[in-house]
Amino acid sequence: MSNGSIRANIKEGLNVGIVLKEDQRSGKITQGVVKRILTNSPTHPHGIKVQLTNGQVGRVKEIYSNLEK
Repeated sequence: MSNGSIRANIKEGLNVGIVLKEDQRSGKITQGVVKRILTNSPTHPHGIKVQLTNGQVGRVKEIYSNLEK
């Protein structure tokens, strides 16, 4: 698993685990595919904010697969 707090690690089409805003207290991970990256800065301590293909928005905690595979 790569670091979800570094923007360069995240690409559109990656399979990732995010924490939705409403799940921040529980830390529940939601899995999905990155549609677009919403964070502009190169790093973020809580994870890069992304939108999944299903429209959900959250911060990346886990990266499951790379496009190169």
